[in-house]
Amino acid sequence: MTGAALPLIIQGGMGIAVSNWKLASAVAAAGQLGVISGTALDSVFVRRLQDGDPGGAIRRALANFPKPEVAAEILRKYFKPEGRAPDEPYASLPMYKQAVSKFREQVTIAANYVEVWLAKEGHSGRVGINLLTKVQMPTLPSLYGAMLAGVDVVLMGAGIPREIPGALDALAVQAPAVLKLDVDQAAGQQFTLSFDPAEHGMTDVALTRPQFYAIVSSHTLATNLARKATGKVDGFIVEGATAGGHNAPPRGALQLNERGEPVYGPRDECDLAAMRELGVPFWLAGSFGSPDGLQQALREGAAGIQVGTAFAYSDESGFTAEVKRQVLTDVAEGKASIFTDPRASPTGFPFKVVRTPSIAQQDDTRERCCDLGYLRTAALREDGRLVYRCSAAPVRDYTNSGGTEEDTVGRRCLCNGLMAVIGLGQLRKSGTVEPPMITSGDYVTELAHVARGRTSYTAAEVLSYLLGESAASSGRLAEAAVATTA
Repeated sequence: MTGAALPLIIQGGMGIAVSNWKLASAVAAAGQLGVISGTALDSVFVRRLQDGDPGGAIRRALANFPKPEVAAEILRKYFKPEGRAPDEPYASLPMYKQAVSKFREQVTIAANYVEVWLAKEGHSGRVGINLLTKVQMPTLPSLYGAMLAGVDVVLMGAGIPREIPGALDALAVQAPAVLKLDVDQAAGQQFTLSFDPAEHGMTDVALTRPQFYAIVSSHTLATNLARKATGKVDGFIVEGATAGGHNAPPRGALQLNERGEPVYGPRDECDLAAMRELGVPFWLAGSFGSPDGLQQALREGAAGIQVGTAFAYSDESGFTAEVKRQVLTDVAEGKASIFTDPRASPTGFPFKVVRTPSIAQQDDTRERCCDLGYLRTAALREDGRLVYRCSAAPVRDYTNSGGTEEDTVGRRCLCNGLMAVIGLGQLRKSGTVEPPMITSGDYVTELAHVARGRTSYTAAEVLSYLLGESAASSGRLAEAAVATTA
């Protein structure tokens, strides 16, 4: 993207696979930055194959994968031409640990390659990938797979992605990359995650270092990353507490309002004057998804806005058609609301949940299990062995690995809940399918401005809504459109 015009609109990277290749392609083809979600993409990939790869898109992309024998082995192991039987659960991948098998890494590489390749197919627009810093263990092979497919931008938040720019620098020249692995109870010991492209036999592919945009909630973190990251930070997404998915915790002692939600105050607001002083492009996110929001962002010196929720309910997104229809209907009837749950996410970050009467979602009646494991964290036992745990897993499993029972209260299995909301929920032995979890930003209640009474609209219509009125009323758009990256 060096020398390319900065996008006015960044389509949010909503996971799991809500921001899929179809959505990212539609936005990128229209001249803005389309973004895929890289969260749990390897599991999405193998489940799509087990459902028969309708339309053949995955196989089309795999036919271009730089290591044909790896693609062939993945198809042999996971592709079911007729799809699964009605009573057949999905075959799962081994959960990530500090070190996994070569083939396990290659599935992750291929999954990210496929999603980016499909998002970039057929147009010259720019495509990004969004990863969560908290989901550490698949990060390096995910980045490598995306880079093999020519991803233009990497976006990361939900933590402090200080080491990612340096990892991108290394991978761009096909060199080994290393990240620090966060380990609880490590008592000063250092653990790392390492990835060597040479082990996978694709070092003859010429790679380009993608730009890196850090997702931050404060100017302090942005300043820290601009000065101390291991490589260049090319942009910042300033995400406020009204954005969907995970939110940064409030500063200071946690206080809850009468609904039981975290209370955010002036200390949690980003100093935009300080952001401007950094001299690095930034975009504003969280309830800026409107023509007025775009204008406000431009007046504040931002390059534009990041928009998630409006795109999440477009025809191209990964939410099932039924989820989109029901939520949009409930929004129109004033029945939908957002609850910022301080306990739901095992990460410890507040997590936004859509409350809608039309869809039964995951609650405490779900029988706990942990079979995807993307939010597991490492901990060091007294005997020196690493264990992996998640506070949404069975309580006994969590406490046996050194966690406290108190920490399990109110936790939700985001991995399975978010997989279910895109139609890839696991079938359990009881004969039931995992219940979904729907996350969106506070803006979901304002979707009526985009939907205009309908229960279906396209990504192009979202862009027309965001840009049309603004383009007619302000010359700032033309000025921003010719801004170039450093």
